Amino acid sequence: MISNRDRSIDSQMHPALTNTHHRPWPLPNGSWLLRQQWLNLAFIHWEIDYQDLRQRIPESLEIDLFDGKAWIAIVPFDMKGVSLRYFPTISAISNFPEINVRTYVIRDGKPGVWFFSLDVPSRFADWAARTFFNLPYRHGDVKIEAKEGVFHYTSQIGEDRFDARYRPEPSDTAFGKNSFEEWCTERYCLYCQSNKGHLYRTEVQHRKWPLQNAEIDIRKNSLLDRFQVGERHPSLLYSESIDVVAYPPERII
Repeated sequence: MISNRDRSIDSQMHPALTNTHHRPWPLPNGSWLLRQQWLNLAFIHWEIDYQDLRQRIPESLEIDLFDGKAWIAIVPFDMKGVSLRYFPTISAISNFPEINVRTYVIRDGKPGVWFFSLDVPSRFADWAARTFFNLPYRHGDVKIEAKEGVFHYTSQIGEDRFDARYRPEPSDTAFGKNSFEEWCTERYCLYCQSNKGHLYRTEVQHRKWPLQNAEIDIRKNSLLDRFQVGERHPSLLYSESIDVVAYPPERII
C-alpha cells in the first residue's frame, strides 16, 4: 500500500519541481522515476582535444563546444536519498559518494551530459545504474571526508586514482547567462548508449544551480590519463545542495 506520506513526496511539489521557469524546454510528459539529492559538488574542467573526444562519442551526438573548445570534467559529490518513486530511502543503498568523468553533447536541440565513468562504493548502485540506465558505473573505493569546510574526496579503482581537497568560498556567485559556468551546469538531460548500440536520453529536473567559487588542491588524478587534455579551466565551481528527479530513459535511436 502507498502511504499518504509517500504520495506527498511523489507529488508535483517535490522540491525539484517547484520552479521550472528556468528550463530550456518543457518538462517531459509522464511521471518522474527516481529522486535523489546531490551534496557538496565540485565541477573541475579541462580542455580536451576535439578529435580525441569525437572518437569516443557516438556519431549521432554532436560535441557541445564553448568558445570553440571541447571540455571534460571531473565532478565529485555526495549522493543522498536515492530512491524510486513511492519507495522509501534505505540508508545502506541510498547514500554514497560518487566521482564522475563527463563531457558535453547535444542532440535535437537538447544539450546534455555524456558520462565516461561514474565511480561509487555501492555495489547495488553500480548494478542498478548499469542495468536500468545503461550508465558506465564502476564499483570501487570512493570516500568523502568533510572537516572545517574542506571536502576531501578519494577514489581508487584499478589503476585510476583521484585525491583532492576543495573548499568553497563563502557566498553564492551569480554567473551570466552566456558564461562558461552556466553553460557547463544548466543541463537537463543525459545521454547514454546500451550494449546493443541504442542511444537513450534521460531527462532530469532540478532548480537552477546555486553556485559558488572554490579552491582546490588536487594531489592525485589519473582519471584523465587516457584522454588528451590541456589546461584546467580557471573556474572551479562548488554547489552545496540540489534536489533532483529523473525521468525514465527514452530510446531515441
